[in-house]
Amino acid sequence: MNILHSRKLRIALLAPVEEQVPPKKYGGTELVVYNLAKRLVEMGHHVTLLASGDSVTDARLIPIFPEAIRTLPKSRNPEIRRTLTLVGIGRMLEYLSEHRFDLIHNHVGWTFLPFTAALHTPTVTTLHGYLGNPDESEMYRQYAKENYVSISMNQRMSTPHAINFVDNVYNGIDVSRFGFFPEPREYYAFLARMSPEKGPLEAIAIARAAGVDLIMAGKIDPTETDYFEERIKPLIDGKQIRFIGEIGHEDKVKLLGNAKALIAPIQWDEPFGLYFIEAMACGTPVITNRRGSVPEIIIDGKTGYIVESVEEAAAMTREIRKLNRWECREHVRKNFSDRSMAENYVAAYLKVLDMKSHPISSPADIMRKASESIRRDYVPSPAGTGVGSAFPELLGDMTGFGNRLGDEVPEA
Repeated sequence: MNILHSRKLRIALLAPVEEQVPPKKYGGTELVVYNLAKRLVEMGHHVTLLASGDSVTDARLIPIFPEAIRTLPKSRNPEIRRTLTLVGIGRMLEYLSEHRFDLIHNHVGWTFLPFTAALHTPTVTTLHGYLGNPDESEMYRQYAKENYVSISMNQRMSTPHAINFVDNVYNGIDVSRFGFFPEPREYYAFLARMSPEKGPLEAIAIARAAGVDLIMAGKIDPTETDYFEERIKPLIDGKQIRFIGEIGHEDKVKLLGNAKALIAPIQWDEPFGLYFIEAMACGTPVITNRRGSVPEIIIDGKTGYIVESVEEAAAMTREIRKLNRWECREHVRKNFSDRSMAENYVAAYLKVLDMKSHPISSPADIMRKASESIRRDYVPSPAGTGVGSAFPELLGDMTGFGNRLGDEVPEA
């Protein structure tokens, strides 16, 4: 019997408490945790989810707060929200110290890292965001020997320090929850937070340059209200450019599925981009910039177009009808399902549990091993049309990455 299915684990999943699991609207990490918990339970593992009390899960739920803290009026103050997040971590630690698990899977981020050693339980931390911010980067430097999982190979390049990546696991979705739309309507979609890094301004410029209709949906964070009001709202005319606000799952599927393409002109190195695979699951190709993990997720010329400019993106709207919408869906089913995500995480868990020691010798050695892993697992056939097809051009930079840091990992 396959060891992935024969060994049943007691797993504690730690979810952010800002949103419920699954999120009613915005919340990529919370959706990943929901899908993972569901599939792990189906595989027979004993899963405990530490999350907000309004979460819904097949796992055993331990409510850290009665409801997601984003719903609390006082959490509109970002300082109070940060404080409540730390209170949540304290409550998680109290519970974990009183109960036994084979493994803890941390999805709450870098703020949990200082406490893992005190729990005496193997811990895996999935990194869901950009790794180069100064505060986070210093934490990773201090806790370089913890067990980390990346969500794309490109994400690893955003950390200035060598840290212990035990695996790479792509995010996955339940494809059955996304209907297939073979015949789109006459509009394009933008689905993302109204933030400069997501490119709403550029999406509008693309739609105007191409002369196509654009329907935009997304969350407006309190810290980005001024950006929306001053830069985006004046460009929304209610005709060619429409904004429908933050939407839930059913409306999201309709928006994406009926669109000719998702326009996603990201302005940062997106570590994954769950909305890419959600669009393709509906049969909708993606037009996006060559940034971050994009070449690992989108097959250029097959499931979308990877572009370099607003002008090129506008031109690709005239080519979009050439793409096979069923192939977009199949690409997600084969490479980004929640079932394969769960199986890959179990493999990572077993790797961590079976390691008696995992010493970090030098940054150069870590990056050499990472490059070998890319060559072995992520470079496709010569046709170059699989997941990770962009990696040969990155290998040179990655193999030299450790040498630029010196020979020793900084002491804690």
